[in-house]
Amino acid sequence: MDSLYLLIPVALVFVALGIKLLLWAIDDGQYDDLDKESWRILQDEREADGNEDASRRD
Repeated sequence: MDSLYLLIPVALVFVALGIKLLLWAIDDGQYDDLDKESWRILQDEREADGNEDASRRD
């Protein structure tokens, strides 16, 4: 029973820290555009393929 007096406040501190980090990430713009990075990867591959084709022509 005595351990609960320590574990409950520690758990509440961890929950508060997790919520604070989540709100910081949201305010920082981490979740603004989730699809942009996935499309950028595909676009980079197409650009890299296009650049290689241009260098082979020379």
